[in-house]
Amino acid sequence: MLRLLRPIPVYIIFAPLIITESVLRRFTENIFLAMGCSEEHAQLSADVLLKSDLRGIDSHGVARLIGYVRLWEKKRINTKPNISIVHETPTTATVDGDAGLGLVVAPFAMQLAINKAEKYGSGWVSVRNSNHFGIAGYHALLAVENDMIGFAMTNASPLVSPTYSSERLLGTNPMCYAFPAGKYPPVIVDMATSAAANGKLEIAQRLGKQVPEGWIQDIDGQPTTDPHALKSGGSLLPLGSDAEHGSHKGFGLGATVDILSAVLSGANYGPWVPPFVSFLDPPNDPVGSGIGHFVGAMRVDGFRPVDEFKAHLDNWIERFKSSATVDPDKKVIIPGEPEAAAEAERKVSGVPLVDAVVTDLNGLAEKFGIGKLEA
Repeated sequence: MLRLLRPIPVYIIFAPLIITESVLRRFTENIFLAMGCSEEHAQLSADVLLKSDLRGIDSHGVARLIGYVRLWEKKRINTKPNISIVHETPTTATVDGDAGLGLVVAPFAMQLAINKAEKYGSGWVSVRNSNHFGIAGYHALLAVENDMIGFAMTNASPLVSPTYSSERLLGTNPMCYAFPAGKYPPVIVDMATSAAANGKLEIAQRLGKQVPEGWIQDIDGQPTTDPHALKSGGSLLPLGSDAEHGSHKGFGLGATVDILSAVLSGANYGPWVPPFVSFLDPPNDPVGSGIGHFVGAMRVDGFRPVDEFKAHLDNWIERFKSSATVDPDKKVIIPGEPEAAAEAERKVSGVPLVDAVVTDLNGLAEKFGIGKLEA
């Protein structure tokens, strides 16, 4: 007799609700306004989240909105921050975000870096006392719009175990490098330094799917494909997954982000970084203020004429796109290429939202007395 060790799950996936960019933008702005943000900050915060959704990074767009609201309700986000420069040289600065939304604080810091780069060739800004800043690519692209190379990184809630460890000591700690091209979209290397971003686990949870091996380990340090493993004491793995596949390199990258974002700025680092989820309290023995970011901008013409650089980056792109591949049906994908394609498509067709996200957003609409999202 065949005996099933566990039931076979049956997943029912509903068609996503498609919302136009303008409707979703107005809805998101209204939520931030209801939280007490100024018109300017509400529009900027919505722009950061919409950029993520438009570029197909659904884990960091409006799906995160409920998280910001919950942190605000716990008085861990200040929607009327006095963002200030606390240390400065001609080419560098440290910014205190006054517990503001990272969606607002990080663009302030990047604009400061851009201003310094315009005058001196490059600008570098560290940030403390901030919160989650959305996708790193948004901030790096601000430099690209000014014919500069952009850098953006942030530390995050400790969910990642270093190589050989079972403790959560680092965040997913994303880093982004963005380069302006000529006739092609910018080359954007925007990645978590963990094997997968936590948002990817959240998507798998909503869809009722397992995750690939090498993303997470359970509380005992054993590999698992359960997307809920973090809730029972598990941890994400560094980029590379294990020592045999180079996880020490992912650990090194994550450590670099943590040091530049927090040890340098005076923010919390390592296991002291406050969690993004509102049901967990920040550590009662902080070593700094809030979470930290690090952004930078370099003028391309500080090295060679902009037109020359862009022409050669276009040539670089074309050569890599024409590369011989192991599968004739596949082509080399340039960093940032899928996101650029998604943005072009979604600006026309709208943003797809899964049922769980729609439920969360309409719950916020009811809470604040604004119109719900509908097909």
